[in-house]
Amino acid sequence: MAAQSPAISLSPSELREVARFAAACAQPALAIFEHERPDDRRPHAAIDAAQAFADGAKRGKALRESAWAANRAAKEALDAGQGAASDAARAAVAAAGAAFLHPLAKATQVKHILGSAAHAARAFELTGGADPAVGAHRIAQARILANPIVVDVLRRYPAAPAGGGRVGELIRQLDASLRNLPTGAGNDCG
Repeated sequence: MAAQSPAISLSPSELREVARFAAACAQPALAIFEHERPDDRRPHAAIDAAQAFADGAKRGKALRESAWAANRAAKEALDAGQGAASDAARAAVAAAGAAFLHPLAKATQVKHILGSAAHAARAFELTGGADPAVGAHRIAQARILANPIVVDVLRRYPAAPAGGGRVGELIRQLDASLRNLPTGAGNDCG
């Protein structure tokens, strides 16, 4: 039997701050999705649900269902050859999924915190001719959005895991940059 990961303490207000950060990271990429698929509101609904949770709504069925619906939108966009739109929708999925961050010390949980930023960065990268500098710029902007609470929560988890292709690389870039901030640092505007 595999050893269980140690539990991490997470307060409801910390979960809400992580969701707020994830929604803020995903929001700019929504325009990419809506440009390609203007009649599909599922990613928008997922970001709205993440923001509603951040603002005090319950973490329940509606939030989970909006994430699943945005995931279907991402798959449909990818199947249609719209890679940037697909990643923009995946940013929305990750924003809604941030509310379901598990209090287990597993590196895979870092994706719940930083996945929306990485998918949004990848969406912008793809619209910019797959230029890694575009993704790096978006990761730098996401770093600014991370307030000290988000950074503190992130540091309770192991570093982001290997793998995941380009999105995984972007997650690891943001993870490393946030972990290297001085203790208590981050955007105090959150």
